[in-house]
Order: sequence, then structure tokens, then C-alpha cells
Amino acid sequence: MSVTKSKVILTGLARKLVSENLLTEAVAEQAFEEAIKTRSSFVAYLVEKKLLGSKEVAHAASEELGVPLVDIENIDLNPDVIKLIDEKLLKKHRALPLFKRGNRLFVAMSDPTNFPALDEIKFQTKMNTEAILVEEDKILKLMEKVAELFDTGMKLDGELGDLDLADEDAENGVKEEEKSDSEDAPIVKFVNKMLLDAIKLGASDLHFEPYEKFYRVRFRVDGMLRSVSNPPVGLNRKLAARIKVMSRLDVSERRVPQDGRIKLKISASKSMDFRVSTCPTLFGEKIVMRILDSSAAKLNIDQLGYEPEQKEQYLQALSNPYGMVLVTGPTGSGKTVSLYTGVNILNKEDVNISTAEDPVEINLPGVNQVQVDERTGMSFAKALKAFLRQDPDIILVGEIRDLETGGIAIKAASTGHMVMSTLHTNDAPQTLTRMIDMGIAPFAIATSVNLVMAQRLCRRLCSCKVEVDIPKKALLEEGFKEQEVNDPNFKVYGPRPDGCEKCTNSGYKGRVGIYQVMPISDAMRRMIMEGKNAVDLADQAQKEGIPDLRQSGLKKVKDGLTSLEEINRVVLKE
Repeated sequence: MSVTKSKVILTGLARKLVSENLLTEAVAEQAFEEAIKTRSSFVAYLVEKKLLGSKEVAHAASEELGVPLVDIENIDLNPDVIKLIDEKLLKKHRALPLFKRGNRLFVAMSDPTNFPALDEIKFQTKMNTEAILVEEDKILKLMEKVAELFDTGMKLDGELGDLDLADEDAENGVKEEEKSDSEDAPIVKFVNKMLLDAIKLGASDLHFEPYEKFYRVRFRVDGMLRSVSNPPVGLNRKLAARIKVMSRLDVSERRVPQDGRIKLKISASKSMDFRVSTCPTLFGEKIVMRILDSSAAKLNIDQLGYEPEQKEQYLQALSNPYGMVLVTGPTGSGKTVSLYTGVNILNKEDVNISTAEDPVEINLPGVNQVQVDERTGMSFAKALKAFLRQDPDIILVGEIRDLETGGIAIKAASTGHMVMSTLHTNDAPQTLTRMIDMGIAPFAIATSVNLVMAQRLCRRLCSCKVEVDIPKKALLEEGFKEQEVNDPNFKVYGPRPDGCEKCTNSGYKGRVGIYQVMPISDAMRRMIMEGKNAVDLADQAQKEGIPDLRQSGLKKVKDGLTSLEEINRVVLKE
């Protein structure tokens, strides 16, 4: 394409687009002139101004220039190759290096005729460059990911030792440690890389595990553990020591479990909290780190996966001036998020909210949070007694573990306070009988508890999900009703076997909650005082139309949110 003094002469791709009636000649001429003025590529200008779709331009360019069109979504980015080009140059030319062969660097571009860009990249890298044709919108998406990596400090050049602990005292201590033992710099970089990779993948936990013949690092992503690294087993003590220094634990103590916390500053404006737990094992200390995401407390209740009726029941229980709301489920089932979503709804200027937690996972402004620490004598029971002298309206107890804590919580709930807490039981009816087993009087439970909610988290199907064909008999055995299976619109979906880029080839992306929300009815209160067991209470819940966890899970399958396989993983068949 060339320009005369008086008129733009259309050649190459522009002429191709005009000949195929994708653009008029006047529009093509104007686009070319404006692209020059704005120092943009012709293709980028067309897509940015929505004169043409990126796919149409890419196919036309492929035919005209004889360059194959590559789907960049199916190519894994190589950080070692990306680091060859300065970030400013990447943004300037919207070019992304994908791989190299010898002294040849292959660069993804939406406009392979942008020779000045190729020349500039060649000058900086001292390598021969070759353009790979990709769609403009797809390269923009990848450019955003690369920009995020640079912005958050997840440097692609391996310089991960620059991360700091946000706490000044800890920061000074760590820097002294690093300066005094410079040979541990690779350990510092490796640990930081693991933390950043976990954040990038959306992991909830990191496991550093020493064994006799190997060492393993695993992340829990969407509820499932996956192995991500196998450092040399001989480094297990140095890795443990580095993490202990970061979390201000006793580095010399390897015989007893320790608990700590890390506040890691990953950029000028962003930091992340980690809860650290060490445990001595046969071949060294296993360390588990839980990523504490404060944004979870700000989730809208509609994002948690409640059915409309369940949501209404939970909100109704929260609106009561007194009584108890209990959330139950195993570790990692989202109990804290459910409770804090409720606390966030209640967090107003005219109420006094106090919480006792072990540990305090989410910092919520406007809420008085107390860290329970048995070593200093600050137990749940002691914190609760203190709260009752602090003019409370709403009290959150992290967990009811014993009779003393449960007794004080029940007493608070029956004397004009709203109390929220958690227990570890399998379903809602078992929660009530578990409290009786602790020694709490049935009458006190019956008059104080307003609602019990059991929950689980299951993996959410990615948008690449596929319909699966399951025989009618098998569906009925799984718990679906006859009328549901006979519905012509009834479909069951499963994960695509090879997944896609969004779900990192797992077929699942994110998680969704399944709930058993059980308001305590008058009939249930009578049954509790009569000493009925959990089975009797579960039968009564069914009579009142309260779906159990299995039924709630099957509803999520019916809605296409998760798979039958996933529900069977988290909830037993009856």
C-alpha cells in the first residue's frame, strides 16, 4: 500500500477488502489515512473503529498475503520468549513473541505487513523475526493478560525476589535474612513464584510437601488439588525456613506445629494475605498456606448460588432481631463466605457487630473482629463473655466447638442478640442433634435457633461444556424425578474432555454452592424438645418441602451449572 501526494492508492490487503465488498473504497482510503495519523496499524484501526470484525480481516489477510492464520488461543505462552521484548514495545506494536527456532523469533501480529514493527523487534532482540497472522481481538486479550502480569509484579523474567512483605517489621527482618544469606536468593524467588502462580490460577490453598525421595508443591484450584512443581528434595528445609521467615514463625522449631500469617505486597497498590500452617511429618515439615481473599466478603448474595426460595429464607433469618443462624459443612465448603456475606448485609452504622474467629480470615471495616488464641487465653468463650459486656447487636462466632462456647452463644441468642456461627456436620438436621450431644439443653436449642444451613462447593462447568447422553433409568437412580426426565427440554451437561483455554483444559471454571437451607419450624421445635433424632428431623424437613443437599445439587445439574459426576463427588447418593 502506498500514498501519493494527492490520493491514497489501495494495494494489498486494503484492495482485497474492497474487492470482496467488505469495505467501500472511500472507507478504506479514509481508514488508511487515519491509521497513519494515529500511528496505528491498518488492521488495528479497522477493528478498533468496528469497521470490520477481526475474523473477517484475518481471513482476508491470510488469503491475500499467503500467510496461514493461527488460532492463538490454543498456543501456550512461553515467559522466557516473551521476556525477549520490552513491555513498551509489545504494547506499541500489539505484537507477541510466541516461540523461537534457532535465531528466528516468531511473532504473533494481526497485520503481518507492519514491517517497521518487525524491524524494531529485530533490532532489540538481535534475532530474525517472522510474523504469524492472528486475529486482532484474540491478540488483544492475550496482551491484557501479559499487561496484568507486568502490573501485578508477576515478572516474566524470573526476578521474583523483589516482592516484599507488607508489614514493616517483617519486611525488615526478611531483608536482613536475605542479605545475610545471598545464596538463598533462588529459594526466595521460587517461593515467591509459587505464591504468585497460585494467585494467578485462583488457587485457595498451597501445599508444600516433603517425602523421602521427592518434594511436591500442589495447589487447590476449584476444590481439586493439582501438582505444580517438584523441587529437589534436598531443599525441603530451606523452603520451610523461607516460608517461616515470611510468616514470622520460629525457624529453629521443627518438632511442633506452628501457625502464622503473611501479608505479601505484590505491587504498589495490591497486597494479599496468606494463612500459614506447619506440621512436622516423617521427612520434614509440611506447610499449607490458605489464600485469604478479602473481596469474598463483598460478594453479592446472588453470586453464591442460592435458589430464590433459599435466598429469601436466609435473608428472612438475617432480618430477625434475635436468634441464631448456623452454617455447617466441611472445611473449605464456603461457610465463612456465606456468613460474611450475611454480616456485610447487616453491617450498618446503627448496629454493633462483633466477631470471634480463629483465625480472622477476612478484614471487614465497621466490624469489631477478635482473633481467638488459646495460647494467650483468648478462647471463643472468653471473647463471647466480653462481647456481652460491649453492648452488642450481632455476634459472629467462628465455630462452636464445645459446651461452654455453645452455651454462651445460645444464651446470647435467647436474650435479644443475633448470633451467627458454624459447626462441622454433614447436613442441617445433624447440626441440631450435634448441639444436643455437646450437652446443650434441647429446650434452649429449640427456642434459640432460627435457621440451619448446610452447604458444599462443587465445580462450575465452563462455557465449553457439552451435552451428555445418560440413560433414563440411570437418571432416575441418581435421584431425578420421572416428570423431569420425561421433559423434552431436560438436558444434562458434562465437562468437555479437553476443556479450553478459559478453564485451563479441566472443563470446569470456578465453583458454585449447593445448599440445604432449613428454617426451624414449630413442628421441628417440638421434635427437638421431644428428643427426636436427625433422621426424624430430616423426614420433617422433607415433608415441609425443604430440599436436601442431594436434591439441591441435582437442581444445579438440571440448570446446566455443574455435572452429575461433580455432584456425586461432593454429595453421597441416598
